[in-house]
Amino acid sequence: MDGRTPSVWQRGCLCCHCLLAETDAGLVLVDTGYGLRDVRAPASRLSSMFLWLMSPDFREEMTAVRQIERLGFRAQEVRHIVLTHLDFDHAGGLDDFPLARVHLMRGEQESAARQDTWLDRQRYRPQQWSSRPRWQAHDCSAGELWHGFRCVRPLEGIGDDVLLVPLQGHTLGHAGVALRTDPGWLLMAGDAYFYHAEMDTEAPYCTPGLRMYQTLMEKNRHERLANQARLRTLKREHRAEIQVLSAHDPVEFERIAGRPVGYSRAS
Repeated sequence: MDGRTPSVWQRGCLCCHCLLAETDAGLVLVDTGYGLRDVRAPASRLSSMFLWLMSPDFREEMTAVRQIERLGFRAQEVRHIVLTHLDFDHAGGLDDFPLARVHLMRGEQESAARQDTWLDRQRYRPQQWSSRPRWQAHDCSAGELWHGFRCVRPLEGIGDDVLLVPLQGHTLGHAGVALRTDPGWLLMAGDAYFYHAEMDTEAPYCTPGLRMYQTLMEKNRHERLANQARLRTLKREHRAEIQVLSAHDPVEFERIAGRPVGYSRAS
């Protein structure tokens, strides 16, 4: 799965990478990972199939809200959450931020609400959605062209330092989130890809386990693969000014965060 665990009999290591940005509009959180209620009562919140398949390492100190508190902030200071998508491991912490407006693609909101398939009912967990009255859905039919990606838009109430970038395929309303930083743009591509070598511009590669998982979870294979190709082009043509990262790759997490996966300042 992860390309670095030495044996198939050993537990692999992936991450749920969230980003926190200080902006003029307050704190902006990109994805939430698992939340406090997921950690304390996972069987009531997550599907038994995914609990068995993923066997998450539930640790309260690793939730986004606890890490934000250790930085000296309060949960109420997070005023906006921008979601790549609504899968259980990206939206579980929504409950932990009671004042945040939640931004997501309209296609994601509608697909998650319909629960069309058995797999949808496993991946989308309404038990995690007490924040639903604060959701703001954005259409993918309007916006600007941004480095080859269409219908990219700044988010109301935040400004043009945070952009929602449609990246459908993994889900019908999947998106990337671009943050403007001092060195340049940081593009959280969510689950548009899972393994860092998939972004190799010469010889893309994915581990067999993650390749199979992506195929299992995809809602539109053509769009997923096309968006991966666009991301590789983006990386090749704008390497100096845009960093692209996946939500689950530990190599990319450690490069960006400057600390090992699983390490918290409380440990």
